[in-house]
Amino acid sequence: MTGSSTSTSPTSLLIIGSGPAGNAAAKAYREGGGAGTVRIVTDEHHPPYDRPPLSKEYLRGESAESDLPLEDEGFYDQHDIELVLGAEVVALDTAQRAVRLVDGRRIGYESLLLATGSWSKVPGIDGADHADVVLLRSWDEGVTLRHRAEDARSAIVVGSGFIGCEAAVSLARRGLAVTMVTSESRPQAKRLGPDVAERIARWLSQDDVTLIGDARIASIEDGRVVVLENGDRHEADLVVLATGASPRTDPFTGAGLAMTGGRISVDEHLRTSDPHVFAAGDIAWAHHPKAGRSLAVEHWGDAEAMGAVVGTVVAGGEAAWEDVPGFFTGIGDRWLMYAAWGDGYDVVRFEGGDPTQDSPFTAWYLQDGVVVGVLAYNSDDDYERGKQLIAEGAGLD
Repeated sequence: MTGSSTSTSPTSLLIIGSGPAGNAAAKAYREGGGAGTVRIVTDEHHPPYDRPPLSKEYLRGESAESDLPLEDEGFYDQHDIELVLGAEVVALDTAQRAVRLVDGRRIGYESLLLATGSWSKVPGIDGADHADVVLLRSWDEGVTLRHRAEDARSAIVVGSGFIGCEAAVSLARRGLAVTMVTSESRPQAKRLGPDVAERIARWLSQDDVTLIGDARIASIEDGRVVVLENGDRHEADLVVLATGASPRTDPFTGAGLAMTGGRISVDEHLRTSDPHVFAAGDIAWAHHPKAGRSLAVEHWGDAEAMGAVVGTVVAGGEAAWEDVPGFFTGIGDRWLMYAAWGDGYDVVRFEGGDPTQDSPFTAWYLQDGVVVGVLAYNSDDDYERGKQLIAEGAGLD
């Protein structure tokens, strides 16, 4: 249900943000025996939904909007979880234990979870904010992109991260002529190493995506023409920005919570410097006991895991964030599995067969001889072994 007002008594568990962390926290609180009031407050106008399909099967037309919600119709009423949709939080008052909405309403809390996720990052170039330039992070942006793609014959995807690669192939499989423009020589070369980057570039080519690497964009004209610093001009019916994301912490920066690098610092239980406030997902700088340090993680599954920890703890249970961070990504019908601490490596050991035969491969990421990451394609055993080695702080045999 959608709330339009709030009661005078504080909410037992108030959740700001309706992504995977917020939704998982509400579920875990109820599953852990939490009997107090639960409210999820979000500036979204849709109930919690599955974001990864927006660049994959939903964009390709293989699923519908009705497949996007995370829960069945009636779930929130059945579990006595109130959804307050279309409500933007603009300030947090930890002394009064309340948040303030843009319309002036205040909502009190006993325990608070901040799980606002990230904004799409728009590069600071002329024309990047044109109304016809499409971003891809929210339900509404995904619907807009799919509708625009139905009438388009060509597209330019700016950025070669995983969302950019997923969207580029999905658009190509809809029949659009797709060009990817990126500052990298090959997609994900810095993050994943040259061998993996070359495999991804080959996959894009096999799906008829034209890759323009080592490119610097000077401007975007009329939402349709990408102008490079070397003077080259590339025009398409549709320009999609997939240029990263920034954590949404603005409403909370003046609340006195400890922060690191623009994220909210939390312990392994996701508790902030204020014992009544938790943070999870993209906005958290979270201590990981197995890593022995704090990490910034922007993965869907980890946000869910973090949210579940918060819900369990608030309900009175014991839980900590201990899983090795990671995710799956689908570039067309090819799925990569990745797990890593995500804060650097000094050596990549690549193992793989003939790339022309689409052979399985594994990349091992090591720091001072210790496995700190693994990426696997059609190598499930390596992926599972890699996660164990990362958690143990072990090296390869």
